[in-house]
Amino acid sequence: MDRMAARSYGQFCPVAVASEVLTQRWTPLVLRELLSGSTHFNQLRRGVPLMSPSLLAQRLRALEEAGVITRCADEGGRHTEYRLTQAGEELRPVIEQIGVWGRRWIQRGIKDEQLDPALLMFDMERRINIEALPAERVVILFVFTDVPEELSRWWLVLEPGQPDVCLSDPGFPMDLKVTTTVRLMTEIWMGEVEFRRALGPDLQVQGPRPLARSLPDWLELSVFAGVEPAAAGPPSPRVRVT
Repeated sequence: MDRMAARSYGQFCPVAVASEVLTQRWTPLVLRELLSGSTHFNQLRRGVPLMSPSLLAQRLRALEEAGVITRCADEGGRHTEYRLTQAGEELRPVIEQIGVWGRRWIQRGIKDEQLDPALLMFDMERRINIEALPAERVVILFVFTDVPEELSRWWLVLEPGQPDVCLSDPGFPMDLKVTTTVRLMTEIWMGEVEFRRALGPDLQVQGPRPLARSLPDWLELSVFAGVEPAAAGPPSPRVRVT
């Protein structure tokens, strides 16, 4: 039996056909990263750090075979880029709606094992309100008190049009220092807690007052921050899928 046949559901239904491509383990998360702007292998890896490089390469090949992505050389010709095709771009509302559904119906609080400082910081980097930034560079050091030392310090370098996150000191003068926990910052990021209301012993911002006051305006929060958990109710009418 060949590889394609082994993962086939053996049905003509479009749901089954699409699932053969989209529902393999890790594939929706790889698509999430591609749709968020990651184009290089190492960029994709940082968004799915628990996924082995070999499995990531395998999933990328499968997506390429399905016509969801295409491989090409970057402008310098030294690295491979993974770009979404039209078929891949059409998955954007699908992946976003999966997240909305998960937030509304499945996620009830954030478990300790789901806390991930790397994903949090990279997500924050991708959701900076560029238009609200000052003209000069701003460097923010985040110190997380509830994770191992090697993951506790992150630098967010904010420059107009070019935010960047670093796990090592980028060498620029620090403008703001935020001391908090990954849990609290994740709850803020997901819209469960308002930044300014959380200021206190568990969230401290040190630095020039004008910058400290503006910090919450620079963070646009998760795309799922506005999704309210659903209240339990009567079952919906049954709809036949054909």
